[in-house]
Amino acid sequence: MEVLSLVISVIAIIVAIVAYQRAGGVADLRRQTENLARVGDTVTKATESWRDRTADMLERLEKAVRGTEEKKEEAEPEKKEEERTYPEG
Repeated sequence: MEVLSLVISVIAIIVAIVAYQRAGGVADLRRQTENLARVGDTVTKATESWRDRTADMLERLEKAVRGTEEKKEEAEPEKKEEERTYPEG
């Protein structure tokens, strides 16, 4: 009985090896790994491109906002000095 179990196990292992090789084997796994690596590189490049574009847009927005704030701050002190009235006396 033990010998029969051993023979069935060996046959199952042989069938599994043949099926693995017909499905592509190690070469197919390497090909898939290389394809996934290429896709990963493409995604990384696209992410970096979007990150750079977003940084540029935020920088322009910051300059636009801060530029208007600086102009307002420069204009306000002049107004305040003009509006001050000194008591006559």
